[in-house]
Amino acid sequence: MAIIRIERAVYGVEDVAECTRFFEDFGLDPVRKSDTAVGASVELATRTGQIVELRPLDDPDLPAGVEPGSTIREIVWGVESQADLDRLHAELSRDREVTVDGDGVLHTVDETGYGIGFAVVAPQDSHDEDSQPIARPVNQHGDVRRWNAPIDPFGRVRPLRLCHVALNIPKEGRERATGFYLDRLGFRATDVVKPMGTFMRAEGDSDQHTMLLCHRPDRAGLNHTAYEVRDFDEVVLGANHMIEQGWREARKLGRHTVGSNVFRFVHAPCGGRVEYAADMDRADDSFETRVHETTPPHHIWTLQTNREQTNRDNDREGEA
Repeated sequence: MAIIRIERAVYGVEDVAECTRFFEDFGLDPVRKSDTAVGASVELATRTGQIVELRPLDDPDLPAGVEPGSTIREIVWGVESQADLDRLHAELSRDREVTVDGDGVLHTVDETGYGIGFAVVAPQDSHDEDSQPIARPVNQHGDVRRWNAPIDPFGRVRPLRLCHVALNIPKEGRERATGFYLDRLGFRATDVVKPMGTFMRAEGDSDQHTMLLCHRPDRAGLNHTAYEVRDFDEVVLGANHMIEQGWREARKLGRHTVGSNVFRFVHAPCGGRVEYAADMDRADDSFETRVHETTPPHHIWTLQTNREQTNRDNDREGEA
């Protein structure tokens, strides 16, 4: 019953057009526009075929939201086969309502009330040179990987995949909320941070975490979604482009402690934040869960600069 990856992230939003522009600027490809009873919905795709779906906030077909305003309404998880889907249907029907839509996708809710779905995974790996998940060769003393070849100018950043989602949950009932994913859906806990939340990976995924359930804020709501790009350069360039397009950075360039990935975050009109991520830790079944009594530092490093102060000092010297 292995869950492989996030297949679809469904949002209910106040302004579909603005959110579409946001994700197009972010680097996703629009693939479908359709009409609903209350307005148009839009689907955009990563380079590996995962879908971000934007639907009008008052669409009656959306699952109920756990917070007001624009936010995520459902995460659809991809499983390996129809047999896995059938087993999930039987398991979850024991204690909650499970519906099946015309495309064979299962729909229900988790312990917090987030909409969750399940579908047979349908990867669509692109063979476009710009989307290959191979980092550019890096040179360092004693380990030269790039000979007689300069770095070419970079094109637009196109996220390879939607790699993880972080959801906020209330502190009360957090063990039950986390246990649902670990005990019922086969997720594996990688880092249990007692004051903050639980990082877990889907059974069929090797990322250090595919999901974070974070109880630190003591409320339900979207924290962020994260998208893997090819390398460090694309983390920098992707967010640079977003800033140039008028979007607001939420967290500056750094490298996480838990997961080790390089990151930059941008505030999203669809709710929460989105993250450009690269070089995350990978884990297999031999990895032993780490339990943290205190919360580790958020990052190993973040970008520091005194340029603004230096510029102000230079301006004052010029005035003198």
